[in-house]
Amino acid sequence: MLERSASATLKKLATWYPAVALTGPRQAGKTTLARSVFPDKPYRSLEDPDQREFALGDPRGFLAQFPDGAILDEVQRTPELFSYLQTRMDADRRMGLFILTGSQQFSLN
Repeated sequence: MLERSASATLKKLATWYPAVALTGPRQAGKTTLARSVFPDKPYRSLEDPDQREFALGDPRGFLAQFPDGAILDEVQRTPELFSYLQTRMDADRRMGLFILTGSQQFSLN
């Protein structure tokens, strides 16, 4: 029942906002939930050193891979990406573009 409730809530939030963030402790099921609710969205883990290096070295190019958004996992590993995400979402106000997951509090400064 909890999983169904979480899935429904995530789907609903994605109709209201351009990005939705799932945060919580490691191994709590954030990635599994995001991927099951949005199976057609591309997925990238920023825990992967190559993906993280690409996102940090060329944030615009990294985000350009996802014209219709993506699931970005462990996004707290690349706090520099948040400004680029904000700019992207300011330009493209479609709801539910990005689903962000993270194992710790995001730095929103």
